[in-house]
Amino acid sequence: MLSRVAAVTAPRTHNRRRGTGSSGRRREGRESERQRPNMSRHLFYSAVLLLLLVMMMCCNTGGAADAQPADPQFAWKGIKDEDDVTVESLGVPGLLKVENDVFAVAEAQCKKVGESDTFTGIASQRLTTQTANVPMEVLKEVKKIQVLEKVASSAADKIDVSRPTTVVEGNDIYMLVGKNIPTAATDPEESGADECGLLLVKGNVTGERSGDNKRIQWSDTNGLPRISIGQHDASLTGIIGSGGSGVKTKDGTLVFPVEGTKKKTENSAEEAGKTVSLILYTLKDNKKSWTLSKGMSDGGCSDPSVVEWEKDNQLIMMTACDDGRRRVYESGDKGESWTEALGTLSRVWGNKKGGSGVRSGFIAATIGNGDEDKRKVMLVTLPVYTEEVGEDKEKEMKRAYSTFG
Repeated sequence: MLSRVAAVTAPRTHNRRRGTGSSGRRREGRESERQRPNMSRHLFYSAVLLLLLVMMMCCNTGGAADAQPADPQFAWKGIKDEDDVTVESLGVPGLLKVENDVFAVAEAQCKKVGESDTFTGIASQRLTTQTANVPMEVLKEVKKIQVLEKVASSAADKIDVSRPTTVVEGNDIYMLVGKNIPTAATDPEESGADECGLLLVKGNVTGERSGDNKRIQWSDTNGLPRISIGQHDASLTGIIGSGGSGVKTKDGTLVFPVEGTKKKTENSAEEAGKTVSLILYTLKDNKKSWTLSKGMSDGGCSDPSVVEWEKDNQLIMMTACDDGRRRVYESGDKGESWTEALGTLSRVWGNKKGGSGVRSGFIAATIGNGDEDKRKVMLVTLPVYTEEVGEDKEKEMKRAYSTFG
């Protein structure tokens, strides 16, 4: 996979199209989470290095969601070397910056030695000068991983968490994750149905301020609400975070990109099963009042990434669509409505023509020296697949370059 970084100017105010729905594929897998391949952890370090490069260039995140009481039976636990756990794969990587420290965060699929069943946790690691300047694996140690457990259970059952999406506010880290709690079919109260949904987790950096043992410690979910989809319940199902990073806007709003699946209704039977992208956000100093945007992307567009374009106080959302193209949307009203920005990267092929979309990311940055030379751009990462002759018909590679439009 070739990853290219393109810098584009602000979306034009003309040549736009409202997102009303288009062709798409039916999502497969369990209802709460779309299935996706995980990258080998041996290739993962290059993705982290690419994301770190972008951050270094720019360093200098509907219906009202029901604020249900937090569930005190969940608790985070670190994995130890003596637990005999191996990291099978890593996925949906992201970077976050707390003060002067940069951390890599990813979903980690793990397995206990001698067992066939896998479980997922959250891996995080502080990136140092050594890890930033020299190509090397990161997040490969099991002690970098924390798992969520249902402590009320006598067996301390592990809860699968997926697609971590993070936003930093001061010294606090907010992480939106999908959760799946497998329940036994013999349990008369649960009737064998998995409990799926979203959890909002708060974390902080622990360790000595000047030491190398800094790490992210995720707290339990006490004091933070479980999230339901509110008035979207009649039209959407399977709301899940996109993974990667959200944004904190200038007015203090925390924004997470999410996606969901359209339900079959009388007025939109043809849209049933299609993926749409939207945002989940909260107002400053009110973390218990979350809102899903009323507006959303066209059907068949998933894996959203969001950035604030400060010049126009707009949110820009880029999605990967089923026809292999990117679609870029803009909103000036926190997702109440989205307009496709056709003058930007929208409709650009993001992968093999006709292939399914792949998540990308972008971030706003100011480049140049001096006031006259400064320029506001968006740095965009786009994956490109190339076929090579040999045993590996499709080889993943990483390369970064910049173009300015």
